[in-house]
Amino acid sequence: MQKEELEQLFRYRRRRIFLTLWVTYGCFYLCRVNMSIALPSIMKEFNYSKTDMGAMGSAFFIAYAIGQFINGQLGDKFGARKFITLGIVFSSLLNIVFGFTTTLLAMTIIWGANGYFQAIGWSPSIKTLANWFPQKERGRISGLYGSGPQVGNAISWLLAGYLCLHYGWRYAFWVPAVLFLFCGLHFYLSCRNSPEETGLPSIEEYERCKERERKKDSIAEVRPERDEHLGFGFTLRQTLGNPRIWCVGMAYLFLGLVGFGFIFWVPSHMFQVQKTSTLNVALRAMVFPLGGSLGGLMAGWLSDRLFKSRRAPIIVLMSILSGIFVLLYSKIPGSAPLLSVLCLGVAGFTTFGAHITMATSVPMDYGTRKAASSAAGFIDGLGYVGAAVAVVGAGWLVDNYNSWNYAFYFWASGAFIASILMGFLWKYVPPKGRYM
Repeated sequence: MQKEELEQLFRYRRRRIFLTLWVTYGCFYLCRVNMSIALPSIMKEFNYSKTDMGAMGSAFFIAYAIGQFINGQLGDKFGARKFITLGIVFSSLLNIVFGFTTTLLAMTIIWGANGYFQAIGWSPSIKTLANWFPQKERGRISGLYGSGPQVGNAISWLLAGYLCLHYGWRYAFWVPAVLFLFCGLHFYLSCRNSPEETGLPSIEEYERCKERERKKDSIAEVRPERDEHLGFGFTLRQTLGNPRIWCVGMAYLFLGLVGFGFIFWVPSHMFQVQKTSTLNVALRAMVFPLGGSLGGLMAGWLSDRLFKSRRAPIIVLMSILSGIFVLLYSKIPGSAPLLSVLCLGVAGFTTFGAHITMATSVPMDYGTRKAASSAAGFIDGLGYVGAAVAVVGAGWLVDNYNSWNYAFYFWASGAFIASILMGFLWKYVPPKGRYM
């Protein structure tokens, strides 16, 4: 294969794979964060407390965390194409069933099961990105990719708000589920797990070929190889046996207090404090994930360019700012909605700038592409342990102290602790080995 033809094919395939993954994982949020917008209507209809709803949300996050630990390992073995499609189908069906439920126990069980199948989406996606992009580009790619979930979050909130207002909360689960099924069909037809599946060489061989070209060496014929799983022993060593992965995972757990706590509870907080409609709440709250998408782009660019592929510095700085702006947001009165929205957007920018970098580029760098899914699953799983604590903990604090302030202090403390933990990795750059 000629050099020009090889480069053209790689560019085309990369764009197609990236866009497929970006759209698909954004669509996962259709059947995940719709709950946040439906919460006030569900609580009103069934007279449930915030602690009740927090427990249901925690069931989702606990199941999600378990799913990440398991599915991260399976994602390295089976790849994204079939595995993610399976998750989409089951998550969609569970959302449809949820719309027919009438008891708290049934809601908790179904929403928890949905958490497990939602957990199939992230880790195999990260492995696929690692298969297609080299380390030097992963900060930028991670920032771009991390914007997908945030855009999906915002669109999901807007759609759920419209459906709740005009048709009732049950349609906020039924309609997104049908859309998600169509997304699953598109993903199955479009995704390819690695360059090798399309007849192209591995990313390592492709980069070596380009390096020889830069050095004016002779260009050997590149031959595609199979993208083989190196065994669960290898992927477990790259995760459970890697102290730096543990450090990142624990930092992500604490950052999850603010990131996931906000996503679950901020619409309810705005609904209570600003005394506005469900649709207006959705329109205002969507600034948080949209700000997060910009934060992910900025963090990825800075980590590649300013910090030369060191991820920890930008995570530390943005985590500190996240805690500060969370505290500032809690002090803004309901009579100043524009100032509230502005501060919420900056909080999203800083929170998800750190969040996206930790969940996307760090697993690819620290775990290598051969264990990227396992590393992403391990880190993200610990993050959702934090999410489970954040959701039910905040609900309990608001119910028992009759004030949202303690919930905000709780969330902000997580961001500050995350910055301290990531500070230990400030100077670390993963060495380049056999696998990128």
